[in-house]
Parts: sequence; C-alpha cells; structure tokens
Amino acid sequence: MHHDEMIGKVQALAELPDRRSAERAAHAVVRTLSERLPSGLARHVAAQLPPDLAAAMRDAAQEYPGADAGTAGERFGLTVFAGRIAGRAGTDEDTALREAAAVLEVLDAALAPELTERMAGALPPDIRDLLPVGRAGNGGETG
Repeated sequence: MHHDEMIGKVQALAELPDRRSAERAAHAVVRTLSERLPSGLARHVAAQLPPDLAAAMRDAAQEYPGADAGTAGERFGLTVFAGRIAGRAGTDEDTALREAAAVLEVLDAALAPELTERMAGALPPDIRDLLPVGRAGNGGETG
C-alpha cells in the first residue's frame, strides 16, 4: 500500500480533519508500536511500510542499545501506549486510542497476514484489542 493511500485511510477511519493530522497520528502510532515490539519484528514490519513510516519505525527500533533481532521491546500496556501516542500527536488519550485503532487497521490491510499475526502475538491483550485480529479474539502474549 502506498503512503498517500495509507494516510487517506487513516484520515477517513479516524475521522481526522486533514492529512496533516493523519500523518501526525500515523507517525505517532508507528513509532510507539515500534517501541513495544521486539526490534527484529519492528524491522520486518518497517520493511513492508512506505519509506517515511518505515523510517519512523526503524528509528525507534534502533534506539535500544545493542538492539538486534532478538531484543524485546519495552513492556508497557494500553495506558502508556495511549499516553505516548497522545504526546506525540498532540492530542488527548481518548483521541489517541481512536487514531491508534485506525492506524492499526490500515497496517493490518497493508502488511502480510502472517506479519500482522506475529505483531498481534507480541502485544499485550489490551493493546492487541485495537487490532482487527485482536478484536476477532486471536491469541498471543498474555502480559
């Protein structure tokens, strides 16, 4: 999926007023998601994203000292996830969660299905519930 198409879908799903807001939301969510995922998985996700979103994801994945394919992401739940997105997107936490659900839905459509499943499996249940596969009740990490 191309960048413009992804941002347009985020804008529509999150009911954002303009593309700039959708860009800001997409970058905030991708960066925060990258902090939560194991670094190797984040790099695999980044490889399937348009260049600027991929860069945001890779940058966050590389911030860990000695990050390699086996480095686990930070362990945090939905409250921290929403707070980080809100801070980066310049919005409140409820809006951040709505934007996160929209971005994750677009990622679900853009990524290979097995990669989305791996991503869902690496997330705690409260964050995974934002993913379409999470809402469908697929399993994964329990904590």
